[in-house]
Amino acid sequence: MGDISEIGNEDTAAPKLPIPGKRNVLITSALPYVNNVPHLGNLIGSVLSADVFARYCRRRGYNMIYICGTDEYGTATETKAMEEHCTPQQICDKYHAIHKEIYEWFDISFDKFGRTSTPQQTEICQAIFQNLWERNWLSENTMQQPYCDTCNRFLADRFVEGICPTPGCGYEDARGDQCESCGKLLNPIELVKPRCKVCRNTPRIRDTEHLFLELPKLKDRLEEYIKFMSVVGGWSQNAVQATNAWTREGLKPRCITRDLKWGVPVPLEKYKDKVFYVWFDAPIGYISITACYSKDWENWWKNPENVELFQFMGKDNVPFHTVMFPSTLLGTGENWTMMKTISVTEYLNYEAGKFSKSKGMGVFGNDAKNTNIPVEVWRYYLLTNRPEVSDTLFTWVDLQAKQNSELLKNLGNFVHRSLSFLAKPSGEGYGSIVPDAPGAEAHKLTADLGERVGRLVEQYVEVMEKVKLKQGLKTAMSISSEGNGYLQDSQFWKLYKDDPAACAIVVKTSTGLVHLLATLLEPFIPSFSHKVLGQLNLPCETLSLCDEKGDVEQAGKPWNIVPAGHKIGKPEPLFSEMKDEEVNYYRIKFAGSQADRIERAEAEAVEVAEQIKRSTISDGVAEKGVEAKRSAEAKQKGKDLPVSIARIDIRVGLITNVQKHPDADSLYVEEIDVGEPAKRTVVSGLVNYITLEEMQNRKVLVVCNLKPAAMRGIKSQAMVLAASNDDHTIVELVSPPEEAPVGERVKFPGFDGEPDEVLNPKKKIWETVQPDLYTTTDLIACYKGVPFTTSAGVCKVSSVTCGSIK
Repeated sequence: MGDISEIGNEDTAAPKLPIPGKRNVLITSALPYVNNVPHLGNLIGSVLSADVFARYCRRRGYNMIYICGTDEYGTATETKAMEEHCTPQQICDKYHAIHKEIYEWFDISFDKFGRTSTPQQTEICQAIFQNLWERNWLSENTMQQPYCDTCNRFLADRFVEGICPTPGCGYEDARGDQCESCGKLLNPIELVKPRCKVCRNTPRIRDTEHLFLELPKLKDRLEEYIKFMSVVGGWSQNAVQATNAWTREGLKPRCITRDLKWGVPVPLEKYKDKVFYVWFDAPIGYISITACYSKDWENWWKNPENVELFQFMGKDNVPFHTVMFPSTLLGTGENWTMMKTISVTEYLNYEAGKFSKSKGMGVFGNDAKNTNIPVEVWRYYLLTNRPEVSDTLFTWVDLQAKQNSELLKNLGNFVHRSLSFLAKPSGEGYGSIVPDAPGAEAHKLTADLGERVGRLVEQYVEVMEKVKLKQGLKTAMSISSEGNGYLQDSQFWKLYKDDPAACAIVVKTSTGLVHLLATLLEPFIPSFSHKVLGQLNLPCETLSLCDEKGDVEQAGKPWNIVPAGHKIGKPEPLFSEMKDEEVNYYRIKFAGSQADRIERAEAEAVEVAEQIKRSTISDGVAEKGVEAKRSAEAKQKGKDLPVSIARIDIRVGLITNVQKHPDADSLYVEEIDVGEPAKRTVVSGLVNYITLEEMQNRKVLVVCNLKPAAMRGIKSQAMVLAASNDDHTIVELVSPPEEAPVGERVKFPGFDGEPDEVLNPKKKIWETVQPDLYTTTDLIACYKGVPFTTSAGVCKVSSVTCGSIK
């Protein structure tokens, strides 16, 4: 298991079972709910993190399986089925396939990706319940719940809607479990003017009997388990805190049944119309999916002496795995494999807000799949940003920085530099044949490198064993930095002729480091490792960190990793640069909710259709006549538009080069990137106010639709905006936020519309708008009180208050 070719083929492999005397590891990730598409926060919170650890375990030679699947029962599935006018089973089939496809694209290497709507789930869930019932760990109690006489059924919380009772809110479509407007958790009977989601009629409140798990009676057993296993398993601090918060408040009986049709039926005649509540049913899914993987599932799940259970999830799932599920298993009195280690993530937020499945906010798995960004870049960025101890933030600018600096300039540069030199023809390189390198240990630069790399690999193993994945990735990447430094210090390009023996040592050592990096990074970015192996012309089986084979010890001698005489494949660049235009494109494309994006796409499609329609020339109509008509329409449109800042095309620009004008002492000539294929030449009269150093490589605001004008022999294609005080003794550039994408058009909320293609000088549009551009006492650039606004925030100056902008 573990190489790229096996992903997605878990059902074809022979089931693995625990092996006496070996380390047997059972890994699960929280079962994703099946009523929606997973977003990047869901991925890093469970399945991707678990996949990294699973791959690491395979590299170490552990006997392990990775189990996951879709959580398919419950209210959310029934309501989604209603929305899409189909059955719950059809919804589950649809979204299970979507999840599976996304995870396959993300290279998630499940041993089994199953689902909870199976006969095995029903059988095992009912057997556990029956055991708890017979051992008197369950009780019956009466609850009040809305009942719809029209539908002839009790209504679970999401089947009731009404007015939110929270003072100051009053949202009219609040759900029975939570108000989406104010966020307050609700009880269905609290809603004002409640209505049935199905028939829209008003339900009445009726008593209904339910079954409860008596957590207070299981308290002593549970606390003994938590106290012992949280230390032995090295539970993360956030998992310990979330668990203690529940136990400290006092455990209460928890309802395990619901008045639904879609779920595992309760096997008691009195409760035959009820199903198990999802919190009771879903964790048992780990067991039933393993039963779908192997008929000998009990060898994994009832074998605590020989099996270690590692579970991965987001922080909102912690109590279900540290309190509810353990209590359920403890109550049966059977010898279950209990969770040893829990790895918990905080939330990954998106740009200025939060990822949200219900609101469609953020980047979703299918979105990532449909970009041109390789999967290894997505995995790397999410894992470097893994929210292990606090919430982290996804931003497109940060993803660009990580790809360009860490993957391209560090990792990709080292691999390509090493292998491309080795592949050069004889006389320039080694003709792709790894040279022999006797005396490597006596070569001081190489021996010192080996010591440092050996220590780093030991650190890598130590942190990965503790499931500190982010630290593991950082440690592996530091070996790439060591490799780059080694190449630079060795000056191998000179050694090739001056000291061939030393050059051979450096080249063989660097090639070994490339293979070592492929091994260490395979858990994180397997597609990268697969490509590297292709370039090294080595099989996947060589990616090993087994103690039995001495692989960790061998890492300190990288010159011995790839044998002399081995012929490598063809080296090729592994990463490409992400341009500012791409970042800007993705930020705009994935802004707002999915509903907003669909609306924008539909509007764009209509506009394109209109443009195609306008460009179609009727038979016998000359192209010239059509163009004349369009020109007249454009002129008429210009006449009808009001004069406002909306007609000015102000963009975020980046000065890439600046020098003094050859024929004017007070003028600069700048090359500015404004998000177009070619940079614009701009002439600015700022020499007396801003130094050349201050102008270099900084972001500015650029007016892009002024008519080009020659200034002392050089045509200026735009204008840089600056603010000045009353007597013009101080002039400062108006600066966008550093995170603002190059090429983004500056907006002025309330002044909407597209800018003129080129401002007509005769209309004096700029001259009319400019007097209303100024800076505030808070140093914010404004037009008529409205800030210059970008997606990253408002634009400012350094010190000029109440100044004029032009």
